Amino acid sequence: MGRHQKDKKSFFGGEKTRNVDVDLDASVGLFDESGEVVDIVYFGQLKSRCGAIHHSGDDLTGDIGGDDGRDNEVISIDLNRIPANITRLGLVLNSFRKQDFADIPYANIRIHDGSGSVFGTFDVANDASFSGKISMIMASVYRHGESWKFRSIGEAVDDRDLKSTLVTFSRKFA
Repeated sequence: MGRHQKDKKSFFGGEKTRNVDVDLDASVGLFDESGEVVDIVYFGQLKSRCGAIHHSGDDLTGDIGGDDGRDNEVISIDLNRIPANITRLGLVLNSFRKQDFADIPYANIRIHDGSGSVFGTFDVANDASFSGKISMIMASVYRHGESWKFRSIGEAVDDRDLKSTLVTFSRKFA
């Protein structure tokens, strides 16, 4: 996930701007067949209890001075190690500082496999459907027989924190 600091105009609206840190948090909820959260991987718990999901750690500021071309937060998932009682993964994004996605000049989300093939991309800074929102459901990864399937969702939601975003995911997509 790449995201960046936003510029904030001076108090009187003049031309002088300053960088304001942007803290967007990528997280994964692990759900069972009944839609209950079994585990959560996020900035406060960097590894799932089963060891199959790893979070790179919290990036509190975003890129300074423009896009550096690298991902700010990375979540790695080894689907072969997910326990059988987990039937769905919910990939979500929340603005920790409650910053409106529309106020962030550039925030890009990429979901890809280990070889670099991209499954989903989201331009939360420039897509009008994200305006006024601080949380989104990015995708669902779910069991289909003996394999896993990916569903790109990209839906901005009215939730204000990780817990409520996962409840919305469970209600709508689990």
